[in-house]
Amino acid sequence: MITKNSLEALEFDRLLGAAAKFAKSEASRNEVLSISPLGSIAEITKRVGLIQEIRLAAQKGMPLRISSFPDIKPLLYKVRPEGAVLDPKELSWIMVFLSAAYSLSDQLKEREDLPLLNELVVDSTQKPEGITGYPDILRILEKSIDSEGAILDSASVALSDLRAKIKKLEGKVRKKLEEIVREEDVAKFLQDDFITQRSGRWVIPVRMDSKGQVQGVVHDVSKSGETAFMEPLIIIGISNELENLIAEAKAEEIRILRNISSRVRAVASGMEAEYQVLVYIDTLNAIAIFSDRLAMGAPQINERNTINIVGARHPLLMLAFQKTDTPKGVVPIDVRLGGDDAVMVITGPNAGGKTIAIKTIGLLLLMALSGMPVPADSSSDFPLVNNLLVDIGDKQSIEDNLSTFSAHVSNIAEILKQADKNTVVLIDELGTGTDPDEGAALSCAVLKEMKKSGALLFATTHLTDIKGFVHKEQGMLNASMEFDDRTFTPLYKLRVGEPGQSHAFETAKRYGLPEEIIESAKNILGVRKIELDTLILDLNEKRRQYESGIDKLKQQQDEIKETEKQVKETLLETENRQREIFANAYKDASDIILNTKRQMHELMEDLKKKERDKMKEVLKEAEAAQEAVVQKIKEYDKGDKRIPSIDELKEGDVVFIKSIGYDAPIISINPKDKRLRVRVGAMEIEVSLSDVGFKRGVSVQAAYTFVKSERPDEAVSSTINIVGFRVDEALSQIEPFLNHASLAGLSEVTIIHGIGTGALSKAVREYLTGHPLIKGFRKGGQEEGGAGVTIAAMS
Repeated sequence: MITKNSLEALEFDRLLGAAAKFAKSEASRNEVLSISPLGSIAEITKRVGLIQEIRLAAQKGMPLRISSFPDIKPLLYKVRPEGAVLDPKELSWIMVFLSAAYSLSDQLKEREDLPLLNELVVDSTQKPEGITGYPDILRILEKSIDSEGAILDSASVALSDLRAKIKKLEGKVRKKLEEIVREEDVAKFLQDDFITQRSGRWVIPVRMDSKGQVQGVVHDVSKSGETAFMEPLIIIGISNELENLIAEAKAEEIRILRNISSRVRAVASGMEAEYQVLVYIDTLNAIAIFSDRLAMGAPQINERNTINIVGARHPLLMLAFQKTDTPKGVVPIDVRLGGDDAVMVITGPNAGGKTIAIKTIGLLLLMALSGMPVPADSSSDFPLVNNLLVDIGDKQSIEDNLSTFSAHVSNIAEILKQADKNTVVLIDELGTGTDPDEGAALSCAVLKEMKKSGALLFATTHLTDIKGFVHKEQGMLNASMEFDDRTFTPLYKLRVGEPGQSHAFETAKRYGLPEEIIESAKNILGVRKIELDTLILDLNEKRRQYESGIDKLKQQQDEIKETEKQVKETLLETENRQREIFANAYKDASDIILNTKRQMHELMEDLKKKERDKMKEVLKEAEAAQEAVVQKIKEYDKGDKRIPSIDELKEGDVVFIKSIGYDAPIISINPKDKRLRVRVGAMEIEVSLSDVGFKRGVSVQAAYTFVKSERPDEAVSSTINIVGFRVDEALSQIEPFLNHASLAGLSEVTIIHGIGTGALSKAVREYLTGHPLIKGFRKGGQEEGGAGVTIAAMS
């Protein structure tokens, strides 16, 4: 179990306090403040999932709307005994809660994008409908009590009637009193001419020395003793009647309160369950809002005892920077520890961010284990640990007779007792507070023992001997906080794999220590230490140059890849353009032959009887030429069998549909099923991606090709059956059929196309419309084949 001391050392309570500000009730705020690490991956995953679900809904522009609501648990406890009655103000608090619960219920019913929340609500309330807000009771409350806790006239018909009578009677009393104070015989005995109430009775102010001159009953006397507040005798009867009505109204109000209280009592247990659900969802919503403010990611949890954090930022520092509008912001850190390496020692300059680094690691681990998003990349991975042991800060105590060093040693001794493979340990300023050599030796022994325990350890130090020990020891890593040697300022970047320098001289100079003192200190330190620091500095500079070279090389590789991509796209575009040019050329040739043949048919009508044989030969030659063009087009069709990618297509693009042999524009795209909806002539059809090729320039209007008929001239039929053919194949059979029918002098032909989807029959009739050999056509009669045939009259 992670102790309270560890939570406080890492300021987890401050973090929760920042998140609690977004809660809508005191109970929810307390719930946020009481959040602590969970014990299982299932619990953590569930809470993170709920929070992410709420965040996703907010990102879609549909956040949960939860209004402020009071703590009703004491009220439910009060109303449980039989006969207990809540006062109007308490019922108004119940009403506010039910209104918030009903609003949430109304939102969840419409939200299919919140399955985890809906499941939580059903499980928590033990009701299939989940949280309801008890709309029947809410309606009664809204009709009976206002937000200030006053009982409304609409609470009951009887109360409304009684209050109307009271109002009317009060008006009558006031009018009568106003008449009395204006009477000359009475006015001279009055202290003033106002009307007021005393002890619930209407009175006028009479001078004390004249109270015997006005008939009535004294109900009160002023503090000065000079004024008697008297109820004139003439209105006593009316006042008594008014008091009776007020008593009846009061009794009716009590009856209303008893009735509502009994309804609340009957569902008190269920109402408490809904209250707990509302508090928990409000708690999750507060964390979700807080997470969005800092752009947090959902963490991953593992049981491999490995920690891998990418782009981690300290959340409290982020909040501080937000308040000051600092443009630089918090520098993120990346850190990985686990597996073969279990110990990381971080070195670097004072005020360089070492302590913040290990605090960030510890605080984000606490957040992840508590099922909260973390200010890091969502790929960040945290171990499921039972304990987080921390020694951060100066724990010296006069009362306990502890110095800084002894306090640290006491804490580390306790940590060594508890550390195991399910523990993460954070130690700040390891080995300080005593003789550097002895402190370093003790620290190295502690690191060695900690590694044996299997715990993950992050420590900071300034001692050079510890850096050397870690460098030689298997399973331990040096890390450093980067420092700008040109400006002598810390960069707050964590670099794993190399030790850092303390830069004490540079830091002292930056904070104002005189130059002569710094120079004197360098002379005292000696040459070896300075040479070592210079060596480390040179190594760091070479490392930076190496990294800069790698970045430039990577940039060049990216540029080469981009150039290759552009070359491929250019080649592809060129090939497609070439194919399009050839396709257009062959299409134009086909159109020319088609037009020539139709003109020949018109001329043939005039010469049919005289030179039939000669015209037939010419027609055959034209058909042979057309066949050659068709074969060329077919050869071209075999050249490009590629299928476009679904990603490179968009609405409006023209593609070739293989099954019908035409180009067609895309109307819509279904990426999930890899299907397209295209327009072919006046039709819209849906095709699979595998049936699509690149545009070939073959439109519906120009695609009708013609092939030579194989029927002998002497056996010309008046019927053609094209059932089962594709549209382009069918139309290629119809043209020679009509040619031979015209030469044979047939007056009417029958085209059998079947019913099917209607596409073939529609294509046939569109083709016959305006054809020079056809003067009209009709659908077949019932005895002729019905809608499955078309009867065409020859010209």
